[in-house]
Amino acid sequence: MAQHGMLREYRFVDAAEDIRGSKLYGLKDEKLGKIDDVIFDYSTGVIRYVVVDTGGWLTTKEFVVPADRLRASSEHQDDFAVDLTKAQVESFPPYKESDLESDEHWADYEGRYRSKWEADPIMHRAETDRNITPTTAQMPGNSSSARVVSSVAGTEDTGGFTEPGFAASTSSVVIPSNAVGIGARWDTFQDRLRERRKEVIDSGGEEGADNYRKAG
Repeated sequence: MAQHGMLREYRFVDAAEDIRGSKLYGLKDEKLGKIDDVIFDYSTGVIRYVVVDTGGWLTTKEFVVPADRLRASSEHQDDFAVDLTKAQVESFPPYKESDLESDEHWADYEGRYRSKWEADPIMHRAETDRNITPTTAQMPGNSSSARVVSSVAGTEDTGGFTEPGFAASTSSVVIPSNAVGIGARWDTFQDRLRERRKEVIDSGGEEGADNYRKAG
């Protein structure tokens, strides 16, 4: 049984509460695409990833970004940003929606995806979780948009999957229980998804209803 699903055609009553359609910007304000959907946990309604439609510049058209790596864009109202470039996105293993239908396939994809995050977007010092790639704060003109997410006392780390997220020194995928600090629009969207989790899953038809029953 699959543990994760997507909103697909489901629509909230208040369209203003929906982040789908929002643009996503990368480093140096490079437009990466728009948020087309989200991948959430059936049992909790917590959003794990956003699915980004690139509009065609990426061969596979879509890619995913972990929810806890997003932040509200400081340059574009109601849009979002992430510390990625198009070149880094192109290095990710191709995302296929069909992988979500199998926990085994999705776990395999997450493992390959995690390894690219560790190898490409953020380089770490050997045997440590300290990054040596310039962070958002260290890049010219980006000091005001830095987001401190390090769990190591006395350090600052705004990139890569250190805790919370994918730990560079572990062999397993660690998904955070929640994405915090993204902004009011995101929080409202997440709250509505949690509130209407059963309705969203039921809208997926017989398979969705079956997943809901098994997820509890």
